[in-house]
Amino acid sequence: MTLHHHLYEPHFGLKRAPFSLTPDTEFFCEESGHGAVLNATLLALEHGEGFIKIVGEVGTGKTLLCRQLLKRLQQGFVTAYIPNPYLSPEGLNSAVAEELQMPSDTTLSSHQLLKALNLHLIKLAQSEKRVVLVIDEAQAMPKETLEALRLMTNLETEHRKLLQVVLFGQPELDQILSRNDLRQLRQRIVFSEYLYPLNRSQSQHYVNTRLQVAGFESSTLFTKGAFWWLYHYSGGIPRLMNILCHKALLSAYGLGVATVSSREMRRAIHDTPEARLSGLNNAWQKWALWGALSGGGVLLVWRAARAGVGL
Repeated sequence: MTLHHHLYEPHFGLKRAPFSLTPDTEFFCEESGHGAVLNATLLALEHGEGFIKIVGEVGTGKTLLCRQLLKRLQQGFVTAYIPNPYLSPEGLNSAVAEELQMPSDTTLSSHQLLKALNLHLIKLAQSEKRVVLVIDEAQAMPKETLEALRLMTNLETEHRKLLQVVLFGQPELDQILSRNDLRQLRQRIVFSEYLYPLNRSQSQHYVNTRLQVAGFESSTLFTKGAFWWLYHYSGGIPRLMNILCHKALLSAYGLGVATVSSREMRRAIHDTPEARLSGLNNAWQKWALWGALSGGGVLLVWRAARAGVGL
């Protein structure tokens, strides 16, 4: 599948690519479950919660949610965004100072920079501004930097914290925070949310929303059979759904057909090893449960499932 994606857009009546892997907030889908997490996070920030943690597996849409959160935090908020937090404690302080548009002064020591940062936060609080630090891929933060983050949030008035923090991370973040030497930071996280894979209904909303935003106005682009294969082999992971839909559209365009059927979706799955593995794992979980309930027969079905992975 080597055709460039922009060629198929006019063919399907699309104004733009609907399944790009770039996190674009225009494609944010409220009904996917991400909307509920976003609204809960906004409410927690309004109530002045110090630390907020949002965890999700690879591909579940953390970065898109992160960008949508930053987009929604407008009036009354000042935001700082750290997309790559693999930093030293000094590097974190410098990155936050830069994001908050503080005057750059390379002659400041680490202690002086932190003091200047605290004074800047006080000024923002006095001007009725809430400061929110949003950190993506937080599981990559070294232990010493996590501790520096905790110390950064020590400053507070009698009524509220001067700095609120939202941590986005993979499940490894929970493992890191479970360490005994990070218990002080862990105890400050008063609000936690999890991004789970989409269920069947949410997946349908997700696909339809992206198509509508991309300008699709006809009734059906993916047949029911194509969607069955898509959901089963993506496991409801948004990034994997994007990859499979994109490849299936390429396949349908190459064949000159107006809709994506099971045939094109199977070709996309066959071309995506991660999807084949996801589908195999999903099938094993279902058949293992069926086998446990029925008292046998799992091995035969499992062999059949493995044989069918080649599609």
